[in-house]
Amino acid sequence: MQQIQIPPLAEGEIYLGGFVVAKGDVTHTILLPGDNADATWQSQMEWAKSIGGDLPTRVELAVAFAKHRDQFERDYYWSNESEGSGWAWYQTFSSGSQTCNVRGNELRARAVRRLSI
Repeated sequence: MQQIQIPPLAEGEIYLGGFVVAKGDVTHTILLPGDNADATWQSQMEWAKSIGGDLPTRVELAVAFAKHRDQFERDYYWSNESEGSGWAWYQTFSSGSQTCNVRGNELRARAVRRLSI
């Protein structure tokens, strides 16, 4: 059986998982240390980019809740996925639910980086 090679991690990073994309390639998602206090969706997207990352997808947030919820405040966290005009998805780290919220509202954020190897 072929094993997936896990990329090296910097201090404080957590390997979230390897996600197989349509072509069969594996994209590795790494949770970056620390989170950002409440801010609008656009501000959180810009913050994540400024530290060399991105906001997680909804699937990545669901995995984070299932495997690493202790790394998050029991609060609401933006995903990078927008829904229509003016809305974006978020994950609740108290109950595990996901839903949409107005992008102008202020929620927490955690950044990830992705590697295709």
